[in-house]
Amino acid sequence: MPGYDNIHSRLRVSGKRSDDDYTKHVGHLKAMKPKKRFFRSFIKPFTFQTRMILLVTVLIIFQLGLMGMIFTHSIAELLEDQIGKRALRVSQTVSLIPGIKKRLIEGDPEGWIQEVAEDIRRQTGAEFIVVGDREGRRYSHPKPDRLGKFMVGGDNALALKEGRSYVSKAVGTLGPSIRGKTPILSDDGDIVGIVSVGYLIEDVNSIIKQRQRVVYFYVVVLIVVGIWGAVVIAGKFKSAIFGLEPEEIARLFTERSAVLESIREGIIAIDNEANITMANQASLDNLKLETDSEIIGRKLDDLFPRTGMMKVLETGKPLFDRMVVIGEKEMIFNMVPITHDGKIGGVVATFRRKDEIDILARELSHVREYSEMLRAQTHEYSNKLHTVAGLIQIGANQEALDLVSKETTGYQSIIGFLTSAVSDPLLSGIILGKYNRAQEMKVEFSVDEGSSLADVPQWISREKIITILGNLLDNALEATNSARGRGRAVRLSMTDMGKHIIIEVEDSGSGVAEGEEEKIFLPGISSKERPHGGMGLHLVKQALESLEGNITIGASELGGALFTVIIPKER
Repeated sequence: MPGYDNIHSRLRVSGKRSDDDYTKHVGHLKAMKPKKRFFRSFIKPFTFQTRMILLVTVLIIFQLGLMGMIFTHSIAELLEDQIGKRALRVSQTVSLIPGIKKRLIEGDPEGWIQEVAEDIRRQTGAEFIVVGDREGRRYSHPKPDRLGKFMVGGDNALALKEGRSYVSKAVGTLGPSIRGKTPILSDDGDIVGIVSVGYLIEDVNSIIKQRQRVVYFYVVVLIVVGIWGAVVIAGKFKSAIFGLEPEEIARLFTERSAVLESIREGIIAIDNEANITMANQASLDNLKLETDSEIIGRKLDDLFPRTGMMKVLETGKPLFDRMVVIGEKEMIFNMVPITHDGKIGGVVATFRRKDEIDILARELSHVREYSEMLRAQTHEYSNKLHTVAGLIQIGANQEALDLVSKETTGYQSIIGFLTSAVSDPLLSGIILGKYNRAQEMKVEFSVDEGSSLADVPQWISREKIITILGNLLDNALEATNSARGRGRAVRLSMTDMGKHIIIEVEDSGSGVAEGEEEKIFLPGISSKERPHGGMGLHLVKQALESLEGNITIGASELGGALFTVIIPKER
């Protein structure tokens, strides 16, 4: 029992109670313990659906039973009131009959009052109509042998002494009854007698029970309908929560919260009215918010405008790798719709800062370029060593010496140029790597002698320049390699003079077909038949958009395509 040990220690330590008090108190707690847990232990084995049915059934039975009791009690009071008023009206009517007044004063020697009273009693359904004089002596009664005797019940005083009409309950010679009593007044206004009209309480109760049985019947019908409704509602509710028990839902909610908070990507969800319904801690950190109360319930466009989530909500089609600027940060969004029974109920989006992805991309790019450069150098120098070895073996020593001198001079020449013209080692590395690859592919790779890429502002991301240079040179080499029957050459020109950085890459390939200038920048568009291709120029386009630059396509003097990139030095 919760708190039992604490009570135990307090009673022992305080010293304010005797050992007998302590024993009695602890015994009382132990006796109460199973009682408090009885209901919980009784309900626990049942499923949530059964518990819900039992709860609703008990509630319905309690409410309808209570309403039935109140209603039947009201019916009893209402019927008694109506019967009393009916008895009173009949007594008032009888008291106003002129013949009764006259014969009552004369003593009614012919028994006319008895005949008239009995006729009225039979027509009105009353149990008795008794007419008495001022002393209460009967002049009419359902049983003739009681004529001339005094009225019983002791409830005539208000009529005979005060002249009032009223309803009373009393026990007469016929049994307990509800009576309507009215005084009989002479023409001068004097009280000369009394009329008492009554209905036996036994008959009244019989009528009340008949009405109550009807009420009880409808109460039972409503209880049965309520239980049926409870079963249907519980079944629908159970289906709506996918047949899960409350404990399972609580566990899933706890696990969901833990999973959401363990994910480094920001996660948000909206309903079908674009209200934000969920956000994890990473999303709050990206928005620099303290608690989720600052974001939950707000409209999507207030915090995440132009994300594309509304498009997903309308079309039901997911969007992946969409770059969105939130504040001053570039985010990469992935969005999928939430569907249930074929209907779209909302959208879930995950997002991450693009610079984090760029760091990974840069590291991967460096590894790839370094590995490509090493592979190209290894392959190329392996061929050259085999050639030198062959020349030495056949005795052509001078030719071997000339070949070694030529290779050394060409490689040293490109390294010397890059050292003086390109200040950033990352940019030098990408160009050197493409040079080695070109040598492996037997493509003449040249860099314009007047090229310079030393004045690159700090705000311009080197990774984006690498993305632009690397993909343009890759495309040029591939285009040149696939061209047949013409020279195989790629030329690179760079300049940082003036207010712009200009890069030109041209090749001797087949060029770009007319009308395809915009299409080639779309993702998945490629002239090479291989899976997952067509992303190079798309990445170039994205990088240029973030740098506020642009790219144009023209014809090269080498016979292929000429790509010109212009990047402003100032934002």
